[in-house]
Amino acid sequence: MVNTRRQIHMKPELAYQEKITTELVKSILEDLNIETRTFDDVTGVVGLIKNKEGGRTIGLRADMDALPLDELTDVEHKSRNQGIMHACGHDANTTIMLGVAKWLVESGKAKELNGNVKFIFQPAEEGGQGARKLINRGVLENPKVDWILAGHLFPDVDYGKIGIAKTKSHASTDTFIALMKGKGGHGARPHQCVDPVVATGAFIQAVQTVVSRSIDPLEAGVITIGAINGGRTFNVIPQEVEIKGTIRALTHEVRKTLLKRLQEIAKGISETYGLNCELTLRTGNPPVINDAEVSTFMHETAAQVVGEENVLWLPPTTGGEDFAFYAEQIPGTIIRLGSRNQDKGIVYPLHSPYFDIDERVLALGVDIFAKAVVKLLS
Repeated sequence: MVNTRRQIHMKPELAYQEKITTELVKSILEDLNIETRTFDDVTGVVGLIKNKEGGRTIGLRADMDALPLDELTDVEHKSRNQGIMHACGHDANTTIMLGVAKWLVESGKAKELNGNVKFIFQPAEEGGQGARKLINRGVLENPKVDWILAGHLFPDVDYGKIGIAKTKSHASTDTFIALMKGKGGHGARPHQCVDPVVATGAFIQAVQTVVSRSIDPLEAGVITIGAINGGRTFNVIPQEVEIKGTIRALTHEVRKTLLKRLQEIAKGISETYGLNCELTLRTGNPPVINDAEVSTFMHETAAQVVGEENVLWLPPTTGGEDFAFYAEQIPGTIIRLGSRNQDKGIVYPLHSPYFDIDERVLALGVDIFAKAVVKLLS
């Protein structure tokens, strides 16, 4: 497994470009005599261990894409593709699920299962909504998946510990662009202009009240403005100002409120300042809501592997995950696998150019997910 992970790590590929990874995964599954399916118009592989008719089908999902980063680690197996790196551990996620497939087949357990196992190796988790594309291509059907499980490396906690959010797990990831279209002119004659800079200030102030005044204090939401672009010199009022930001919510209800309030603010700014505040909302991932029953099952299963004291009920994160699209369709849970090792200097967060993992997490992940499959389909 270590060799497989390193092979994938050395040849990282960006979202929807995972052709080499797709071929490798497909080859490994076919060598195990596992039925595979690929797609003409998108990267990704589905493997199916099919057994007795009428049994349940358990889905195991792994993401395969990398990030546009130059790797700065000094490991032998560092990225060979300049400007691309597996800085979010998707090489490990993929390897773990391949390891589950290999163990099920080579141990003979695959023939004893009272049901099916569907392995979903998807592209483009990093902002590309690869999960939704594969769902639209029927990966949850024929046979219909009853439960879906996933794992992701978690460098915030040490190797040997497992984290699970019982229900609310990850936030929605919408973005927006607000374009203030006014009337530019000389900075000494603002009365002859429609100043988009002033309107931008009002927009920013209004947006910062949304979470504090429109959302229940016991809930969570985030609206962050990350970019403001407009104007080039001291004494000219610009024609336009562009504002970019992100919107995060842990529930569908809060997400709906945040989006609605942004639209209302944009309309109000337009009317109050006499300009056109064009608001463009870009829909991202919905929030990940783990299924409580599945989460409890995975907590119990992980505890059998690492001990009850090493399985943590985690609070949700405001990071995003397109596993949300699966969890909207069927009961599912994504767990977090501790990959930190202070003694080895493996301490950097996800998306860092120095990100690395304690590779023992690969075997641990296989143990947990293989045990889960056997328990569910015995």
